[in-house]
Amino acid sequence: MDGSYDVVAETVRVERTRILATLIRTLGDVQLAEDAVQEAALAALGAWPVTGVPPEPRAWLTVTARRKAIDIIRRETARGAKERGGQDLIELTRRDIEPEEVVQDDLLRLIFTCCHPSLSPPTRVALALRTLCGLTPAQIAGVLLTTEVATTKRLVRARQKIAAARIPYRVPPAAELPERLPAVSAVVHSLYTAGHAPAEGEAAYDVDLCAEAIRLAELLHSLLPDQPTPTAVQALLLLTEARRPARLDADGQVVTLDLQDRTLWNQEMVARGIALLNESLERSERQADAYQLQAAIAAEHARVPSYTATDWREIARLYDLLVEVSPSPAAELARVVAIAETGEVDAALKLLETIPVTSRHHAVRGELLARQSRYTEAAEALEDALAEANEAERAYREARRDLFRSLETPDPQAHHGSMPSTSQ
Repeated sequence: MDGSYDVVAETVRVERTRILATLIRTLGDVQLAEDAVQEAALAALGAWPVTGVPPEPRAWLTVTARRKAIDIIRRETARGAKERGGQDLIELTRRDIEPEEVVQDDLLRLIFTCCHPSLSPPTRVALALRTLCGLTPAQIAGVLLTTEVATTKRLVRARQKIAAARIPYRVPPAAELPERLPAVSAVVHSLYTAGHAPAEGEAAYDVDLCAEAIRLAELLHSLLPDQPTPTAVQALLLLTEARRPARLDADGQVVTLDLQDRTLWNQEMVARGIALLNESLERSERQADAYQLQAAIAAEHARVPSYTATDWREIARLYDLLVEVSPSPAAELARVVAIAETGEVDAALKLLETIPVTSRHHAVRGELLARQSRYTEAAEALEDALAEANEAERAYREARRDLFRSLETPDPQAHHGSMPSTSQ
């Protein structure tokens, strides 16, 4: 099948969520819609490598998904299940395909349905990762740091609750938007994080997930252009994504921030991200939330021409604010790195002792110890950091471990690269 299967898989991935969103509106049943779209995707994967991708792939998939939904409904009825209303079948037998603006609206409805306040925050994220991006329960479990079994049960309960409580499939009225925005923003940011730093697999990032998250952020911003939080989320994603072309070398190896070729950074994204950040801060009267602070940190990296020109004291100050506004182990660890980059390695190591130990914690500790020429300890820390890392990150940490093992003559002035939590 040479490369035809990859083309099919990419087309299905791009169109899947849009078709799913529209089908959920028609059926009012998340599980049934997912099953129908999944069967349509399997049909495409079987047929298109032989016949070629059709001229209008979304139309092909939509018609096929509708037919699959009809088949599923009829199978349910044949088994004695509750018969559905005839309107479902009428809608499913339509031949016309919704225009793009209708599909966009359906996607926004789906985002807000996944983020209904009656669902717990972890459930909202799990449901969005599954429904909006098609992640498997195993992948979602990696993002949420839980088990595949627990994730599957959570998804089943969420779908049942949406159906039983008749949670409306719509963008809520303006009065309800503030209540939903934190969850919606968290979901979009989580989607990007899942792609930017995959918990498993060979790749250092997932381009598809990152692109989907950016697209959803743009949709959310277009719906609420005057709200500071969605604007800040879009700014953060663009400023982070702008650096992606420089994150790996020609061999697919991780390139740390201090060694990245900044001419590869997408300056159009940088400019757009900084403009959106400024708009967001103006609307919040300079009272920054977590997304604005993270975007401000990304902007500090993006606005300087070289690593040596970075204002690490300003970045450390912004991380101080971020930890105060939205404390998390990830933010605290990044603050440690920023403090170390100002030259205060002893203070950074001391602060590191207060943060929960993770694989990335070990990696940062190893880099800090190396800056004090404590290479044996540094190598041991990098060895501990090999667990729970994707293949690209593991290869980088193995190389750092081997480097530290080879350094027999301490050199207090040596600088051997930036630390992983600010490397990409």
